[in-house]
Amino acid sequence: MSQNPDQHVAIAGATGAVGEEILKCLEQRDFPLGKLTLLASARSAGKKLTFRGEELEIKELTKDSFEGVDIALFSAGGSISKEFGPAAAAAGATVVDNSSAFRMEEDVPLVVPEVNPGDVTGGPGIIANPNCTTIITLMGLNPMHQAFGGVKQIIASSYQAVSGSGAQGIIELEQQVQALAKGEPLPEKNVYPHQIAFNVIPHVDVFLDNGYTKEEMKMHHEGRKILHAPDLNASVTCVRVPVYRSHAVSVTAVFNDTPSVEKAREVIEAAPGVRVADDPTNDEVTKRYPTPLDSTNGDDCIVGRIREDLVLDNALTFWVVGDQVRKGAALNAVQIAELL
Repeated sequence: MSQNPDQHVAIAGATGAVGEEILKCLEQRDFPLGKLTLLASARSAGKKLTFRGEELEIKELTKDSFEGVDIALFSAGGSISKEFGPAAAAAGATVVDNSSAFRMEEDVPLVVPEVNPGDVTGGPGIIANPNCTTIITLMGLNPMHQAFGGVKQIIASSYQAVSGSGAQGIIELEQQVQALAKGEPLPEKNVYPHQIAFNVIPHVDVFLDNGYTKEEMKMHHEGRKILHAPDLNASVTCVRVPVYRSHAVSVTAVFNDTPSVEKAREVIEAAPGVRVADDPTNDEVTKRYPTPLDSTNGDDCIVGRIREDLVLDNALTFWVVGDQVRKGAALNAVQIAELL
């Protein structure tokens, strides 16, 4: 395993979907480390996961788990991050946290490496991973933000996969599809307030007093911080759809300068981590426009349906897809660690 004998990396929440994807990203990207520690709840302690051909035993996550750790990748939920993240930083680690626990704290960088890598700071402390829908949207938007004098307003609708609710979201969708196919009564709903099979639910996260949900307001607040655009306004509707993995977002963005479709395609194609599939008449169907399946298990976000908006001035409308478990969570965290 040893590539950098002085670098010690820990994964907190190693047995979860994002934790296992982090492990996969570290291996696939040949991340330089000398020691890897896998941490999880007491229930998972003693189990083993394989990394670079070695079986590593999972240890119980405690506040004493981070002695000698250089980088701690957290993917265990907000309450765990709040309890153990500061302890990891106090022990000398740089924490890369995938939860929402620290995102809007003023002294915590909120980073998409392709967008604002300069916000990464070295040394002990906490760096936050943005919300998955925000990451995927900004991957498509940022090249245009840079090219057209900055973005002023966003109107967006997200189409979010059930894996965003964890493994139980996938299970609930599968059970409902199977029951409906057999003509059987639907099983009890445990994850979603409505049937998700063959349905869409315009309700992700809890409602706020302004009528938006917390998930919808994340793009508004996080977009401002990541793009260094304090006057940016985002009106977002987040929708849960019966797709296993990968989110899609329909975006209308208003810019300070007059944009063009041709220039948008050019700057997106030239940007890292994102590519264009926007040729509606192409015989190769995957080049006409992207679908969530086209991005599943992939590193890149994909943009298509780029067109001038017919209602708003200086505006383009586009469609972007990305794997929310990978680029929307695990990969983004590993890329932050690579910057470190």
